[in-house]
Amino acid sequence: MDVTPGSTAGHGAASITLERIGKRYPDGTEAVRELSLEVKAGELVVLIGPSGCGKSTVLRMINRLIEPTHGRILLGDDDVTRLDPVALRRRVGYVIQNVGLFPHQTVATNVATVPGLLGWSRERTRERVHELLELVGLDPAQFGRRYPHELSGGQRQRVGVARALAADPVVLLMDEPFSAVDPIVRTRLQEEFLRLQAEVRKTIVLVTHDLDEAVRLGDRIAVLSEGGRLEQYDTPAALLGSPASPFVREFVGADRGIRRLAVTPVTRDVLDPLPADGAAGLPTVPLGGSAYDALGALLTSATEHAVVTEEGRPVGVLSRARVLGLGVVD
Repeated sequence: MDVTPGSTAGHGAASITLERIGKRYPDGTEAVRELSLEVKAGELVVLIGPSGCGKSTVLRMINRLIEPTHGRILLGDDDVTRLDPVALRRRVGYVIQNVGLFPHQTVATNVATVPGLLGWSRERTRERVHELLELVGLDPAQFGRRYPHELSGGQRQRVGVARALAADPVVLLMDEPFSAVDPIVRTRLQEEFLRLQAEVRKTIVLVTHDLDEAVRLGDRIAVLSEGGRLEQYDTPAALLGSPASPFVREFVGADRGIRRLAVTPVTRDVLDPLPADGAAGLPTVPLGGSAYDALGALLTSATEHAVVTEEGRPVGVLSRARVLGLGVVD
C-alpha cells in the first residue's frame, strides 16, 4: 500500500460531489463518460465494478492526479478543478496498492513526511506520529525506529495509512489498499480499518475488486460498469437484496442472499415473545448481531429457535424461518 501524502490540518471530514465528470483521452478512449455521485461527510463509499470500468480514474480525478475532461468535483463547497493541485492534495490523503514507503527512512520519519513538508515543529510532529502509530495498532516505541524492510506486509500497510492521515486530511482516497496481502491478514486489516474509521470518521472513497470487502466496509457501494456508468448506488443490504439492473444482479452473484445476511442485523421487529415456560437449552445470539451469525448458531445447535439477548438479558426468540427470510433477495 503506497501513500501519496497530501493534507492539511483540516480537521473533520468534507463531502465529495461529482457532477457529470468525465475523462476522455486523446486517442478517443472514454474512461469515464458522465458520472454524478455524492459522498456525505464522514461516509465510507466503495467503488466497485469489473476491470476497466473507471474506478481508479474516478479516484485520481478527485485529487487531480488525472485532470477531468469535463464536469465538476466539489470538496465541501470548493470546486476541485479551480484549486491549486498541490494545495488540494494537502487536504486529501491518498493510499494506493502496494507498499511505497521510503525504504531508507524509519517508520516514524515516513509518517512525518507531510507534517515536515508543512513546516510543523519537531514536537508537534513527534506527538502526531506517536498518536497515529498507536491509532493503527503499532507501538511507537517498538516500531518507530524500524525500517520498512523490517515490517510485515500488513504492518507496512498500517504505516501507509498512518502516513496518509498524518496531517489530518478531510478526505481519504484508497485504491485497493488491502489486495496485496493474504486473506487472513486482509480480514484483520479490514477489522482494524473499521475500528479506525469509527474513531476518525473521515470521508473515504475506496476502490476494490472484492465484493465481500465492499459489503463489509462500505456505508454505501457504487457499482460501475464500462465507461464509469453508475449502475447502482446503495447500502450493502439494499444492493444485495434488490439489484437495480441485470448487470448488478450478475455482478453481485447468486450467493448474494448469504452476503445480505452478513450485513443485516438482528432487530427487535423480527423477534417472537419469550415463551411462558422459558427457553432453556436454546442457543443465544446478541441483539444487533448479524443474521448470518444467528443462522450459524441455529444450524450448529440443530434447533429451530434461538434466544436473543441484550446485555445478557433475554428479549425475545428468533426463529430459523425469520432468519432465512432476512436473506430473501429480489
